[in-house]
Amino acid sequence: MLNSHFLLAQDGTIYPLEAPDEPDAILLGTGGVEDQPASESWFRQWGDPMARNITTATLTPFLPEAGKANGAAVIVAPGGGYRWLSLGNEGWEVAEALAKQGIAAFVLKYRLHPTPESLNDFTAWMNRPRTAPPAPATDEKKEEAPVRPAMQLDLSNQLEDAEAAYAMIIDRAEEWGVDTDRIGMIGFSAGAGLTMHSTLHSKKMKLAFIGPIYGGMGPVEVPKYAPPMFNVIASDDFLFRGQFGVIDSWYKAGIPVEFHLYQNGGHGFGLGNPGRTSNRWFDAFTHWLDVNNFLKAK
Repeated sequence: MLNSHFLLAQDGTIYPLEAPDEPDAILLGTGGVEDQPASESWFRQWGDPMARNITTATLTPFLPEAGKANGAAVIVAPGGGYRWLSLGNEGWEVAEALAKQGIAAFVLKYRLHPTPESLNDFTAWMNRPRTAPPAPATDEKKEEAPVRPAMQLDLSNQLEDAEAAYAMIIDRAEEWGVDTDRIGMIGFSAGAGLTMHSTLHSKKMKLAFIGPIYGGMGPVEVPKYAPPMFNVIASDDFLFRGQFGVIDSWYKAGIPVEFHLYQNGGHGFGLGNPGRTSNRWFDAFTHWLDVNNFLKAK
């Protein structure tokens, strides 16, 4: 007989959740969110804690045990369509796994676009009928899809939060045992979008490597000094749709790129779900970091 915890973990119903303690969260001081009447609130879905209506950005360090740190650091950006953050599945759990590998990890709790204040109204909004995204447009006279902007939402708040997180890690690098030449960023879904947005548009961040995990796959204009990229998506993810644009963009720019297209995994699998081929991506990621000398202490 299935226990109640397992049933809750498999249940897509949205449940109210009391805000957990975040004793190690550090305020980034990037301000609030305009036209946001609601306060931050939490819910649980698929067994994972999630936050919405975030108006105050924070950074939570997950540091390796004494003697195990190798100097590498990773900013971890959870996903949630810029309307909520999957802080357990795509934040804390990933950061803990990185810290076990000797990597200093920092979960970025970035500001979000507003959602309905009431949980019932939010649930109705989440469950609203949606149409499938259109297939990528192509020019019949050309073999390739034209490059389009990767983002449509205003991500100025989110970018400011990412830049503040990066600046804080630089400022406290000695305290946290971080090599400032080996700071990367990894993100999931919308967090992958923020990782890419930071790479394409930030004038303040000099990321050593990036890891967009099940993010958008459309082509982009690659900056001259873009970092190496590790990219993961499953073929049954609604964001894939047979696109390889961002991979092709990195490849044609002559910048190192590793791409893993998994047979299954769907969307939002975090470190992994039972019985999916995508479950080994984290091992591949840490191996990629190692081979590219990002884990070698100086």
